[in-house]
Amino acid sequence: MPKNILLLMTDQQRADYVGYAPGGKAVMPNLDRLAREGGWFSCCQTTNPICTPARTSLITGRYARQIGMLTMSGDLFPQIPTMMQALQKASYVTYGVGKFHYTQTHPWDTPRGMGMPLYEMREAMKAYGYDYVWETAGKQQLDKCYDHYAKYLDDKGILGQVRDFMAACGGINGDTANHNYDKALPWGFDEGDYVDVVTGRVAAGYLRGHDKEKPFFMKASFCGPHKPYEAPQRYLDMFPMEREDDFLLPDGQVLTDGQKEALWRQRRSAKAMLRLIDDQIGLLLGILEERGMLDDTLVLFTSDHGDMLGDHYMLQKGVPWRQALNVPLCIRLPGAGAIGENTSPVELSDLAATILDWAGLTPEKALSRAWPAYNDIIPSRSLLPILRGEADKVRDFAFSECDFTEERGPGISPEETVRSRGGRGRSNAWQCITAETGKYIKYLGYRLGETPVEEYYDYRIDPCETVNRVGDPAYLGTVDEARRRLAYMADHFPPAQKTWAQGYLQH
Repeated sequence: MPKNILLLMTDQQRADYVGYAPGGKAVMPNLDRLAREGGWFSCCQTTNPICTPARTSLITGRYARQIGMLTMSGDLFPQIPTMMQALQKASYVTYGVGKFHYTQTHPWDTPRGMGMPLYEMREAMKAYGYDYVWETAGKQQLDKCYDHYAKYLDDKGILGQVRDFMAACGGINGDTANHNYDKALPWGFDEGDYVDVVTGRVAAGYLRGHDKEKPFFMKASFCGPHKPYEAPQRYLDMFPMEREDDFLLPDGQVLTDGQKEALWRQRRSAKAMLRLIDDQIGLLLGILEERGMLDDTLVLFTSDHGDMLGDHYMLQKGVPWRQALNVPLCIRLPGAGAIGENTSPVELSDLAATILDWAGLTPEKALSRAWPAYNDIIPSRSLLPILRGEADKVRDFAFSECDFTEERGPGISPEETVRSRGGRGRSNAWQCITAETGKYIKYLGYRLGETPVEEYYDYRIDPCETVNRVGDPAYLGTVDEARRRLAYMADHFPPAQKTWAQGYLQH
């Protein structure tokens, strides 16, 4: 039988917002089944905790620095090979359903409807390696972009109303708890028109119509639990308001009663959105079972990055804290026994090698180009040896990086953005090494002659990342080793060189 692949993905889901992990805060029985029958990786780090860099890193098996995607400003260059292109060459039928976010061409102050015309671009988007495309830009992006979901709403005559509703929910991004604009309103339309319900329905249609004799790859990528936090009321009713004052805050920082209430509403809505998404996962798994295809399908579940949800007094993403950097990852490998939890560090980029390995391809060869320079440096590593019980780990540490300076509104300077998001010498640009026992962070906002701000957190005694051990004499050797690891990563993974004039050589 064909060796199929189903990649399930959410947008902005914390690693602790699952059901399968000890202390998990979400209710997702279908996802629990995948973890129970396969395994989960509790130390999976996104390579960059922003949508576009993380998602492009996943499909290329490379770091953001290698593909020119350090922040959410620009598009994935079409010369960079993707795992979908490699699967197409291996006779896979490839489906892209839901949020891609490989492109971020329009600036933040673009007027409504003047962003990416993704529905018109549906044939062009196939160049990334999809035979079939049904793309959503993301819930906040719906105001600017015209994607397949916008076309669906337009055909029903409610696109303008939904855009107005999203804006009323609090479409502006916030960075700290006192800049929390999201009202967590319940979805104001028919549940069947909710973006993740429509996404699940489209993906289900493709699975029902797929020729069982041909191998398929499907990426079913949902838009929740990303803000706006606007779960349908039926799902909100499944979760009582939990006013648990468990926010992890810096020393001396307090939340007002109003700030806590807003965050509690958002946390409740996030759980409700995940329960809805889990129903869509159950729908897709049910179709595979009905058609006798599940036991020949590698099923993977992950997210692009996490969500601070008030911890460290922060909102959303772009920071190196565990809540933003650590993402859920569970994999069901056909023919392999359950492995339970694996605590070794892995990266979001490792999914590309894992998928290609399952398809019988050599990841390094499939994702490389012979020319020009640095196009054959592929850090992605297959997780199949762990899933098959052949290895305990495939890497000693994970590398992440980010520059969130571009995530600012019109008229806001980079310096103002740094002050609101970081403070105490931190900056929006940083690099990070995460091992099973601890995390090292280097902030890049220093000037010539200044010493960069550094942090090291010992997970063995400080899993919540509250006490910075840099400067502690007991950690001199540990911190120095982390610095060497970071320097190695910065030195050995340069940007891939690209071509422009090559076409002239053919004339």
